[in-house]
Amino acid sequence: MPQARCGLPHRPFAALTLLLAGLASGAGAQEMDILTIEEREALDLSDYRVTAPDAGYFDVSARMKELADTDNAILLQEIDDLSQGPSCQQLMAYEPITTQLRVPGYYPNPEAWELASEPLFQFEDNVSMLAGSFVASGDDYYAECLVRFLEHWAQQEALTDFYYDSVEPQAWFATESMIFAAAMAYATVRPFVDGMQEERERVEAWLNGLAHQHADIPGGEGNSCCNNHFYRRSLYASMVGVLTEDDELFRFGVSAIHAALHDMTEEGAFPLEVSRGRRATHYQNYGLLYLLTNMQVIARQGYEIFELEVDGHTIHDAIDFLFAILDDPAALGDHAPLEQYTGFLKDPQYFTWMEIYLKRFDDPRVEDFIRRVRPLYNRSAGGYMTLYFMDPGAQQHVVLNEEKQETTAFKGLGQE
Repeated sequence: MPQARCGLPHRPFAALTLLLAGLASGAGAQEMDILTIEEREALDLSDYRVTAPDAGYFDVSARMKELADTDNAILLQEIDDLSQGPSCQQLMAYEPITTQLRVPGYYPNPEAWELASEPLFQFEDNVSMLAGSFVASGDDYYAECLVRFLEHWAQQEALTDFYYDSVEPQAWFATESMIFAAAMAYATVRPFVDGMQEERERVEAWLNGLAHQHADIPGGEGNSCCNNHFYRRSLYASMVGVLTEDDELFRFGVSAIHAALHDMTEEGAFPLEVSRGRRATHYQNYGLLYLLTNMQVIARQGYEIFELEVDGHTIHDAIDFLFAILDDPAALGDHAPLEQYTGFLKDPQYFTWMEIYLKRFDDPRVEDFIRRVRPLYNRSAGGYMTLYFMDPGAQQHVVLNEEKQETTAFKGLGQE
């Protein structure tokens, strides 16, 4: 039952060591008391190890049994929409991305960014839909198709060639979400795939190589070493680490939780997120999206990560602060201006973390908010999270909201 409520890896990545001196201790991090890369590396996370490689991020068998007996209207609609899933033949026609990936920045040129990002988003939607269709239908066709789809990309060594420069990191940002989209979808179906041993080995070797290659880049001289992009990298590190029994990657994922709690202000703010001016509220929530999803992966390995306390802070403090600034932007104090951007509130993809949280904790604030935006789907960070996590007794019908939109002017999940 839900509870009621009102660093770096132990063994450092090789490339990371080469870059520590120039990137670990920027002035901004020092002023905000942010853990530097060197300090994250020094964290002793040796007690964390992969214990259950097939645990994924939710109990798929138990959820499928629950869905088979549900009369919940929201869940039944999700099941109906996904049970007639995509054609595997059509999905296999998508060409893997093997040329050098280069993506323009979102803010300087949103139109060019969106055009370049379309095939990347398609990949994330494809893998998430296959996993969702399997959970909704129980048909092995979708699980096996996902393995074949990912193996095709693995054979072509897709996504291994992306352009990175500290002043042009967008392809690096885009790739991170593709890795955890693939890993989380694959984790959902792998325990149910019989045979296909060679295909699975190729997929797992590809994911592991991608994760290490990507995480070997610690971030530029700006904030991407330590802000929400670090949280995003840590999500794929945890999930791929679990799938491939790679404790180094898994500890990289765990280090983000320790770092985020350490960095938190007394009020519960993530300092690098609320320093984003008019988008401070959006980025406080954005950080929670990846931290909570990562914590769910870690918790499935048997760790009480949701109750982890660092310097007197828990993840609940960050959630309390989010609701405080949603209720009254003045609670931001000197962190950001009162005129906050609110467009993200119309886009359900940013709130999938709430389904995870409510699975574990009773929180009327979260329940009241989430009932207005269900069903929740995030193309990369877990997929169909209402289908996977919502208590069937929590809500029967979608709340109609004329202001709710499927897309907004700020609809990307990977932009800086």
